[in-house]
Amino acid sequence: MEKKKENKRTEIKEIGRIALLDKLFENTGFKNSDSPTIKEQQGEEYTISSRLFLEGIDFDLTYTPLKYLGYKIVVSAVGGLYAKNCNPKGLNFNIALSAKFSYQHLQSLWDGVIAAAKEHKIESISLDLTTSLTGLIISCNSSGYKKQIKKEKIKSGALLCVTGNLGAGYMGLHVLEREKVAFNASKEYKQPDLSKYKYIIERYLTPNIDSDTVSKFEETSIFPLDGRLITRGLGDAVKQIAKESGMGAKIFIEKIPIASQTREMCEELGIDIITAVVNGGEDYRLLYVLPLENHDKIIKELKDLEIIGHLYSLEKDESVKDINQSGEDNCFLITPEGNQITITAQGW
Repeated sequence: MEKKKENKRTEIKEIGRIALLDKLFENTGFKNSDSPTIKEQQGEEYTISSRLFLEGIDFDLTYTPLKYLGYKIVVSAVGGLYAKNCNPKGLNFNIALSAKFSYQHLQSLWDGVIAAAKEHKIESISLDLTTSLTGLIISCNSSGYKKQIKKEKIKSGALLCVTGNLGAGYMGLHVLEREKVAFNASKEYKQPDLSKYKYIIERYLTPNIDSDTVSKFEETSIFPLDGRLITRGLGDAVKQIAKESGMGAKIFIEKIPIASQTREMCEELGIDIITAVVNGGEDYRLLYVLPLENHDKIIKELKDLEIIGHLYSLEKDESVKDINQSGEDNCFLITPEGNQITITAQGW
């Protein structure tokens, strides 16, 4: 976040759209195509995940390097597939950019895309470019195939599991927003030492998802009944699953994994840590619904997963008061003392 002069700038109009597309794919190992295709294997089901990123809403270029942004957008798109136990194979990008962006900007963004694509074993990428009057707009679709297995009905008691600690990305965003305010307010801004916030800043700028997520389920023969990518807070993801399944959900506060730096930042800013986790967003973790009968096997063989709660039948659970008809209205946080707090999440 330093105030410095920009290096050599090449205007996009100097290259031309077609030549620019060719240039971006040079030496990447990928070939651009209007209709990218991915190999279909017998017994597999086609799946797609879509994401839209708007400058000023989903990202701020004051503190977000374009290369990191490209990487993060791919992670967001493929994460939706991993949540459905599907391996991503293809990416389709549509990017609209205004005149403030040069070829060098676009190349940096694309470097991040390619890095993430290779990490997640993507086979095919397509890209189209257009103009924008409002900055940078990026649409990304990720597609792939998953093995067709007998779909089991979600039963009461099904476990809710997450793939890592929560709240870190949201608190990393708070650190960067605080520095942005100082940056804009001072003519002699000096870059502070942010090393003690390194983990939470990285969780915001470059969230990662294990590309072997699906294969680990296949190796253990434990298959998710449902799943969501957590990008708008744990509460939003839990309520989506409850609505889809027609069940209620209980999340046990003491079971939610939270990193020490996340706790420290919440204390520093006076933010309730549970609010940061439930409503904060930017986690890029996966929330899975797994069969209750696999409880011991999950603990033993899927050590990357943390069991944080379970689903319950709206008709049979007498421990929950004031049950409503729809599942998403019956999601609760359970305190260590056994008290229940209704989960409210707007998803924005």
